[in-house]
Amino acid sequence: MTTLRRRPDTHSDSPGAAAGFLARYARMVSGRRSKWAVLLIWLVLISAGGSLAAKLGDVQDNDPETWLPSSAQSTQAVKLAEKHFADKDSSTAIIIYARGGGLTDADRDKIAADRTALQDDIAVGDVAKPQISDDNKAAFLSYPLRTSPSDNGVLTDAVSDSEDIVKKGAPDGLDIRIAGEAGSVRDFAEVYSGMDGALLGAALGVVALLLLLTYRSPVLWIVPLLTVFLASQVASGVVYLLAKHAGLLVNGLSAYILMILCVGVGTDYALLLIARYREELHRHQDRHEAMQIAVRRSLPALAASAATVGVATLCLVFGSMNSTQGLGPVVAIGIAVVFLAMTSLLPALLVILGRWTFWPFVPRHTPGYDASAEKEHGTWARVAGAVGRRPRVIWAASIGVLAVLALGTTTVETGQTQAEQFTKSVDSVEGQHLLAKHFPAGSSAPADIYVPAAGAGTVLQTVREVPGVESAASERTAGGWTHLTAVFEAAPDTAAAKDTVERMRTALDRTQGESAEAVVGGQTAIVLDTSDAQKDEELLLIPLILAVVFLMLVLVLRAVVAPLVLLASVVVSFASAVGAASLLFHAIDYPRIDRGLLLIGFLFLVALGVDYTIFLMARVREEVKLRGHREGTLTGLTVTGGVITSAGVVLAATFCVLAAIPTVASLQQGLLIAIGILLDTFLVRSLLIPALSLSIGPRIWRPGHPEDEAPLTGERPAQTARVDVGT
Repeated sequence: MTTLRRRPDTHSDSPGAAAGFLARYARMVSGRRSKWAVLLIWLVLISAGGSLAAKLGDVQDNDPETWLPSSAQSTQAVKLAEKHFADKDSSTAIIIYARGGGLTDADRDKIAADRTALQDDIAVGDVAKPQISDDNKAAFLSYPLRTSPSDNGVLTDAVSDSEDIVKKGAPDGLDIRIAGEAGSVRDFAEVYSGMDGALLGAALGVVALLLLLTYRSPVLWIVPLLTVFLASQVASGVVYLLAKHAGLLVNGLSAYILMILCVGVGTDYALLLIARYREELHRHQDRHEAMQIAVRRSLPALAASAATVGVATLCLVFGSMNSTQGLGPVVAIGIAVVFLAMTSLLPALLVILGRWTFWPFVPRHTPGYDASAEKEHGTWARVAGAVGRRPRVIWAASIGVLAVLALGTTTVETGQTQAEQFTKSVDSVEGQHLLAKHFPAGSSAPADIYVPAAGAGTVLQTVREVPGVESAASERTAGGWTHLTAVFEAAPDTAAAKDTVERMRTALDRTQGESAEAVVGGQTAIVLDTSDAQKDEELLLIPLILAVVFLMLVLVLRAVVAPLVLLASVVVSFASAVGAASLLFHAIDYPRIDRGLLLIGFLFLVALGVDYTIFLMARVREEVKLRGHREGTLTGLTVTGGVITSAGVVLAATFCVLAAIPTVASLQQGLLIAIGILLDTFLVRSLLIPALSLSIGPRIWRPGHPEDEAPLTGERPAQTARVDVGT
């Protein structure tokens, strides 16, 4: 047992400009009169944001064509189609008819009638003649449908109307499916449709349960949960306005990440602020004064956390893909709104409601109160004692566990196909299976080739000779350009199909004259160009994110050594999370990932991993001023262990809610981030970082010397704290 006494102040106790701002802000959000003004401002924001949040789904763009950089060949192909062939705002649908015993005369009559009805009522171009398979067991129709970049309902309604036509009066036993690009977009839209409320409800339900277990109060959990919900609505409203009027790209996944992140991060901030408020209620009779000190002492760490995550996510605007560029501002807006809500609206509500919200465990004024002596910190005091006794063994064992998990990265498989994108059966996937069974697998999405008319003959001959091409044909000529199509032997988004596109582009680049200007587009080309763009983004954005996070840590901790150690720890933690997640993906039979998962997972796990480390190290730095490096480190771990662990569990649980969306990408996104957060919470932040801090010693704060700094006057009464920190 070590007795620790506060050092006498040897420096000036002038609060300075930063401390002065903190004090003024704390008084504003929790003052006797100003708290009502804060509440009124948020009520105005909520009344406006709530109505706009409901419209966010109307501005989502889930068409991969719009996500690609303008330099991609597939993007150039889309522009040529729109400019010369009036193929603007259209998407191809494929209707597949199949009967195991062979198509009957009634089936053929139905197909002919459907073609006429689709041409008259639905299609915005010609409905191609029905293609009959050689085994006479299947046929398909292809035709264009109208789309709208600002309204997903235009295409989904057209596909649904098509479905009504083709399934009405269909002969018994005739299997009819809608595939192609339009069918796939419709399936994604249906998967995401109505999920806003369900996801938000599930996330709030999970958080409510965890808050009940954390606070053991039937009342207190309602306040942060209500604040988080209202903040998420305001954030969604802001994103809607930017998507509607400023061209911000929002897709289904980014919208749901915004929602989940608002709930998870907002709850984390609430846990940390309420824990500090509870401490100060023991030290002060006046709840307004207690909240002012709680806000003043919590705000630097919360602001540093929000700034780190926000700035790191804004790095995505330097990505080459439009979808990546759009995700950065979406997340940054959510973080900013949640931070403001949890540091203004939440304090105002808690002060307005008073101490009774903690019932039945109401914190009473306790002279000489020391947070580290609380019974609830007993478990973490024992953890701190173990770390203090054998720090080298602890950090070596922790790194060993992380290294073993990181070996799982060797099992990572990229190249997820359309058939692997859903966790339930959907028409577009089943239709593709039928098509591949009776026709060349690439029939549902031929490659589109655009070439100056003078080079069309050379291009057509060259394409037909490319291995993997089943057939090629010239479609039409307009504006000096010719449109050709090529059907692949492989399914549109498979590795074999992408290899065929690469061989085709290489062969065309080797031709002479105008044929060398040909561009290859279509569904497979989009998948290939997306994968290439994601690789380029990883090379650019991962170092940029690391640099930004490092600089933020230097500013927050006023040190250089500690940020290097912390950054290395979160990188190792990320590798371990990817390895563990990959092993889990194989176990649940979803082994392949979309390549974009690596970048997005890296962003969130590094940013959120640093988040918890900031919460820990900011408190440790504060305790080091009072107790010295060793005791300050272990006391910081003791008093933050419970609340930060609760925050990590809450955030991991909210990301697991993404598994409710029946797409493999959402499931994998949620599991990867949840695994990473739990590893960081229970292993990296609880054991590795404190153990390394003790082994490195006070040098970890260099070039700073927090142990020689004086704490601000009035923030904590002089007292003797007794903490079992080992020897």
